[in-house]
Formats: sequence, structure tokens, C-alpha cells
Amino acid sequence: MLDSINDIFMLNEIGTITTLREVIITIVISSLLGLMISYTYTKTYKGRFYSQTFAQTLIIVGIVISIIIVAIGSNIARAFSLAGALSIIRFRSTIGDPRDIAFIFFVLGAGLASGAGLFIPAIVFVAMLCALIFILYHLDYGAKKEKQKILKIMVPENLNFEGLFDDLLQQHLKEFSLMSIRTTNLGTMFELMYSIKTKEETEEKVLMDDIRARNGNLNVVILLDEQLLDI
Repeated sequence: MLDSINDIFMLNEIGTITTLREVIITIVISSLLGLMISYTYTKTYKGRFYSQTFAQTLIIVGIVISIIIVAIGSNIARAFSLAGALSIIRFRSTIGDPRDIAFIFFVLGAGLASGAGLFIPAIVFVAMLCALIFILYHLDYGAKKEKQKILKIMVPENLNFEGLFDDLLQQHLKEFSLMSIRTTNLGTMFELMYSIKTKEETEEKVLMDDIRARNGNLNVVILLDEQLLDI
């Protein structure tokens, strides 16, 4: 039964024959490689929440690319027509995280190798790169020794905040820099935003208490490094 169906899958004139069995093997292997890549992405993601849609997309893209390569085979005309068709595609959103872009290229490479029938090189490539990503993740490679933090201070509109907190910040912090000043609560208050680096002996509660003694006991917020993407 399978052999009779295979005759339908004779694709191009140059002599390349793609059978149903080969297509199934390509899909299965590209699916498994996509799952490995997606699993690595979710387990090594360092943000607060990763996108479930993006994790699933990594699997789908690998399968699609592998089948595209199978369909093209060695037919140059088909390759050019496919490139023309794909060139008109436009995406509504862009990928902002360089790491996400790297994973897109990762799954593209795995899909290309699978579609070309290079199953062993594709498996070795994915396994070794996934292992390297896990190693870099557990070593925390490239992490800053000093965590950057954001300090937000609310100030009433009738209070002159120019240099008001400088002595306190110099006392408690290693470095600080005023990033922005904006009005909030319908213009009744100002929000000062500082980029700060604390000293080793700094107690953040003491710093916040000293600031609240000068800003009328209004809100004082310190955002940690992993929260900076939310501001």
C-alpha cells in the first residue's frame, strides 16, 4: 500500500525522488529537533514570562522550513519562485530580544539541515548547541557583577526637588544618575527616576526610609534588574 502511494511523490525532473516515507521521516525529525530547541528556550529564559506562542512557533517554523527544502529539492526555478513569494510577507510585530532572534536562526538551521536530508548533522548540531546554551545559562555567563537598579521617588508639586536627595544618594549609593522627571496624578506630583548602583553595605530599607522623610512619606520604589523591562 505504501509503495503504491510513494509513486505519487516523484517530484522533479532532475532525478530526485521524494517518497512518502522520506517526507514522514523529515517531519518527525524536524519536529523532535524543534521540540528540543523550544524546550531549551523555555528552560533557559531569564525574563519574567516567556511567550508560549513563541515557544510553539519555534517547533512549527522548523517543520515548515524542512518541508520547503524538500519541496524545492534541486529545482532552481522553484527556489526562485518561492523566494519571490516569501518576499511579500510582512509581519505586524518585530522581535525585540536578540536572544529570540538567535533561536529563530537556530530553528531555521535545524529545519534546513533536516529538509536537505542531513539528519545526523542536524541532530548533532541541535544537541551540541542546546548543551552549550544550558552551560552558558547555568554559568550565568556575561552577567553583570553589579546589578543595575531603578529608583523611583514621588514628590509633591509644591516641593522643590532640585538636589533634595543628592546627599542621601551619595551616602547610600555607589553611583546614581537622574534619568527622567515627569508629572503624575494629574500633575499633582512629580516622579523622579534614577539609575542606581548600591554599595555592598547599603540597606535598601534605610535608604527608602530616609527618602520618605523628605518627600512627605510618598511612594518610593526600587526596581530590581529583572524588572527593568516592565518600566
